[in-house]
Amino acid sequence: MKFRFALAPFLLALLPFAAFASVDAPVQGEDYELIANGQPFAPLDGKVEVVEVFSYGCIHCAHFQPLVDAWKQKLPAYVRFTPVPAPLNSAWLPYARAYYAAANLGVLPRSHSAMFKALHEVGSLPLQNAAASEIATFYAGYGIKPEAFVDEFFGARVSAQLKQAEQFVIRSESYRTPTIIVNGKYRVLGRTYDDVLRITDALVKREHGAK
Repeated sequence: MKFRFALAPFLLALLPFAAFASVDAPVQGEDYELIANGQPFAPLDGKVEVVEVFSYGCIHCAHFQPLVDAWKQKLPAYVRFTPVPAPLNSAWLPYARAYYAAANLGVLPRSHSAMFKALHEVGSLPLQNAAASEIATFYAGYGIKPEAFVDEFFGARVSAQLKQAEQFVIRSESYRTPTIIVNGKYRVLGRTYDDVLRITDALVKREHGAK
């Protein structure tokens, strides 16, 4: 009995170190899934790529977004964070198009988080099957003329970007939103949003160290 009590403080002292060890060594099947023949969304060019497969129509993505916004501010220069709108169903497809139209028209940094709020808090846009003209009204608030937005929305550039997004979703088997993919290789798991970001950080460090 004396031995057990003497050992207890020692074990407690080790707990923080065990926690750090689990952060630095994520476990396959528990913290992430390995994607067979995984490929990054874009050429890495010396970066570690973190992709968030998301949809504006997804309430979970809306809840995740404030955490992602704060997390991005702390990313090292060697990390490239890329949101990829998932064209998972026809009801949400207009908002995947809207993401790329906004990016091409230069308003995405200002409008991205606001789109989630418009859909899930304010309710100023329909969650499903939105018309291009309805979405154009939202982006008019960022200085984009509705006709210019609609032209870009239906244009060849956005269609090509959507095709690339679709191909990435299929090959990475990212059929739930939000999903984080690191370097096209690791599909991150996690019980909470904070857990997802913790595991992502650990996998980013692993990939950077491998270089």
